[in-house]
Amino acid sequence: MTPTDAIATLRARADPARAAEMAAYHKQTRPVLGLSNALTGTLAETWRKSLDQPGLVALAQGLWASDIYEARVCAGKLFLQARMRPDDTAAWDCIAGFVPDFDSWAIADAVAQGGQKRLLQDPSRLETLDAWVASPHMWTRRAALVFALPFTKSRHPNAGETAARARILGWCDTLAPDRDGFIQKAIAWWLRELSKRDPDRVAGWLAAHGPGLKPFAAREAARYLPR
Repeated sequence: MTPTDAIATLRARADPARAAEMAAYHKQTRPVLGLSNALTGTLAETWRKSLDQPGLVALAQGLWASDIYEARVCAGKLFLQARMRPDDTAAWDCIAGFVPDFDSWAIADAVAQGGQKRLLQDPSRLETLDAWVASPHMWTRRAALVFALPFTKSRHPNAGETAARARILGWCDTLAPDRDGFIQKAIAWWLRELSKRDPDRVAGWLAAHGPGLKPFAAREAARYLPR
């Protein structure tokens, strides 16, 4: 599957009426074809199963370069394998290379799905995310927390996962004064997910740093904590 063929496949399924609604909802100035999230996921899965890692990277880069909304979403969904062998360096480099271009939460979150898998394959990549937290680009700062969501999932974290949580909570400390709504939502999202497995840690963080969040973010972060 070449990028040209993939883009032709996307265009063949365009829905102009839905495209207009999606462009307005997602505030897109790039071309929007009107494809559902389910359809982009199905297409990306089909292509993912037919290509090796170099082929996936080439396809992702071609889809991304088209600057079509659904093509960028598909590019992000090409790297959802739990493990890529012999290693996933090329895939990670491709994903990380997309981050400076983020300008839309839906595209950013589609790419983050693959980024999360690649972080779990090699948690040392949290060092890359350390630098993202200090980026002048809001979407890059946000990506650090969204990519790191898998580290909220374990009910019985090992030493590495516990250290990762402490590190990411440090990012939340750093980002709490950031008044951008997307950053506040990302902090709340990460804390809310962690609270399902480690409520005491989240309650402690909120006691120390919650007053620095916007009120809506503090409320959202505490949604699942015992009253």
